[in-house]
Amino acid sequence: MNLRDILNEDIIDLEVEGKTKDEVLRYMAKGLLDNGYIEDVDQFVKDIYVREAEGPTGMGSHISIPHGKSESVKKIGIAIGKTVNDIPWESGMSDTGFQDTRLIFLFCVSADNEFATNHMLLLSELAGKLGNDARVARLSEAATKEEVISLILCDESELEGTAVTETEEIVDLDIDF
Repeated sequence: MNLRDILNEDIIDLEVEGKTKDEVLRYMAKGLLDNGYIEDVDQFVKDIYVREAEGPTGMGSHISIPHGKSESVKKIGIAIGKTVNDIPWESGMSDTGFQDTRLIFLFCVSADNEFATNHMLLLSELAGKLGNDARVARLSEAATKEEVISLILCDESELEGTAVTETEEIVDLDIDF
């Protein structure tokens, strides 16, 4: 399984409303429910918070990658949200312990060990892609769902010549399952 297999325009939202992390997570989880990825919004969000308690998922560059295992998950996916408002999110990248998040990659993975193994590989692949400043800059400006998917999947050579206005390192993910 690779990123191409699990990216779905139906669970990408480029105008996520909400002013808090909880509002945004619940909104995105509702999209997962509506598209058959999960069975229960409350249980899924609760399971995400269990993982969040182990360490921050704010990765710098205004990106957060919440993830965790949940019995509520029916199929693996990544809900992608671009927020209307900056969302305060826990991050080890800031002296305050928080960052303003605008791009959220919400992993939807079953508690089943086979799914968890695939999830770790996908999480690592996505983190590697998001380590490219040009890709992150273009994702921040993406106007369509198709563009988001294309930018995630494209090779680094296709990103050359993109101006980067802000440099910030994305840290490695702590992906214990």
